Formats: sequence, structure tokens, C-alpha cells
Amino acid sequence: MDLRHVGRRRLGAYGGPGPGHARSRQPRLAFLALDVGCGEGRFCRLLAQAGVRTAGIDPTRTLVETARQRHPEGLYQLASAESLPFPDSSHDLVVSYLTLIDIENMGAAIAEMARVLAPGGTLLVANLASHNSAGRWLKDKSGKPLGYLIDRYLDERPLRQAWAGIDIVNWHRPLSTYMQAFLANGLRLTFFDEPKPASGEDPTGGKFVRVPWFIVTEWQKD
Repeated sequence: MDLRHVGRRRLGAYGGPGPGHARSRQPRLAFLALDVGCGEGRFCRLLAQAGVRTAGIDPTRTLVETARQRHPEGLYQLASAESLPFPDSSHDLVVSYLTLIDIENMGAAIAEMARVLAPGGTLLVANLASHNSAGRWLKDKSGKPLGYLIDRYLDERPLRQAWAGIDIVNWHRPLSTYMQAFLANGLRLTFFDEPKPASGEDPTGGKFVRVPWFIVTEWQKD
């Protein structure tokens, strides 16, 4: 069973299978995965269906409660990525799916993910591409996108937006900031992709093909 392929199924832009196939890896009987920023627990449930013991943490109480209701046999804890409530080297797979853009102290979160990752384990990360958080589409008078403008790419800064009546703060950081943080924690890059939409209709009119929306990386702890 290719657990990292299972992980990438979540990264499909329109509900289809995710891009790429990693090298197959058979888990040990004690294989344990951790979803950092698990939300309502969807990815934990997918891994559980694949026979993987999975834990999830999230700083939002309502989401943790929803995850527990939908997956009573799962392990879900109210916690922050910057202070994971697990021992050193306790997980074989750690997943961070679009969480790093929400965390002000991103360096502390990556250090914690590396700490709880067992030697030989994999950290699977999907994150908003930095050129997206630093840019916007230029459109003609009819609204047709002409191209993508990037500005202040190297300036780390918060970005505020409203979603479903909630004030959200995302963080723009250049890609080099993320890469240096992973490398500083002794992680080795084993996979990198800027995936295209995998299947289904593209409601953006092809924007995600013209400018990839997110990146997928895998890191190994030696």
C-alpha cells in the first residue's frame, strides 16, 4: 500500500486522485500518522480506512468536536501546531495540509513536526504557492484573465480576508523561507510538485493550469 499516494488523494484540486505516485512503502504494524490541522477529520478518516492508525490535532474547538462526532474511534485533540502533545519520534507519517499559511510562528510548527516524526518517517506538506499569496490576476474589461502579477514577493506579511463571516489571517512568505525552515530541522526533500487539477471541471476557467495554486513536498527524517 502506498500511503503517500493515499495522502495525495486529498490534494486533488477537484475531487479526483492527486498528482504523482511516490515509491511504495509498506507500513509497520505500529504505523502511526498525525494530521496537523486536521479540521473536521476528513484525512484522518481516509487513512483509517486504509488501515493506518491516525491522530489529528486542530486549534479550533468546533472542528475537533465535529471530527470526534464523525469518527468516534479516532484520536482528535485540541492543540496547536507550535506545541504538539506527543512524544519525540512518535509518528511515522506527519501531514500538514494547507496549515502553514495560517500559522504566524511557522518555524516553531515545522520544528514540532520534525520532533514528533520518527527516524525514516515522512512529512507530507501541501501549502499555498508563494506566488499566489504575493500576486493577483490582471483582467481585461470583460473580466477575462490576462496574466498574473506578482509583487513584494520577498516581504513576509499577514493577509487578512473574510470567509463565511470569519476573519482569517494567512501569511505570505517566499518559498525560500519554508525550505530553509525544513532544512534547518534536519529534513531531507524527497518529492516536490506543483500539481495541475487532476480531474473534473475547472470552475476557474483554467486558472489553476496557468498558475499552479499550491505545492506538494515530501520530507524524510534520517
